[in-house]
Amino acid sequence: MLEFGSPSVGLAGSVLVAHPNLLDPNFRKSVLFISSDDSEEGAFGLVLNRPADRTVADVLATHSLGPLLRLPVYLGGPVEANQLIFSAFIWHPETERIECRHHLDLEHAQEYVNAEYTVVRAFIGYSGWSKGQLESELAQKAWLVGKPGREVLDERRSKTLWRELLSGFGPWFRLLAEAPDDLTAS
Repeated sequence: MLEFGSPSVGLAGSVLVAHPNLLDPNFRKSVLFISSDDSEEGAFGLVLNRPADRTVADVLATHSLGPLLRLPVYLGGPVEANQLIFSAFIWHPETERIECRHHLDLEHAQEYVNAEYTVVRAFIGYSGWSKGQLESELAQKAWLVGKPGREVLDERRSKTLWRELLSGFGPWFRLLAEAPDDLTAS
């Protein structure tokens, strides 16, 4: 199910789990959903496990958006960190795959809120890679790649998602996932 990332194309629909050695503060202990991956255009993804502890109502207080106002806001990545993005994650039970439609306008985001097998999320910013950049990071083993199950979209698991997914890569990763950040603390 989950495996070490290797330079390959076609990662759309996959999750990237940050390797424990990845120390970049933008991605440390992060889980990203890769929405698009093109060998010429690069890749686009959203961090699934960084809740901003705010709702859309906190960010867009002057707008009347109905049920969208109750959505939690996530930190999607370091690119365009001043932009709010609505995305719909659609679970396809027949293929057991997740599709992400991002940069939704308000009308489409509202339509998806009540759609079956769909989770709508709001993100501040996103994660992006230029041509060859993600492939280079995969070759350096900065990421582990996996096929996500529907549970990655459960917002109650957001804060434990990295640990849970990393543990799925085997006993060594399970030990690393449970290790404290500061081994000198008592």
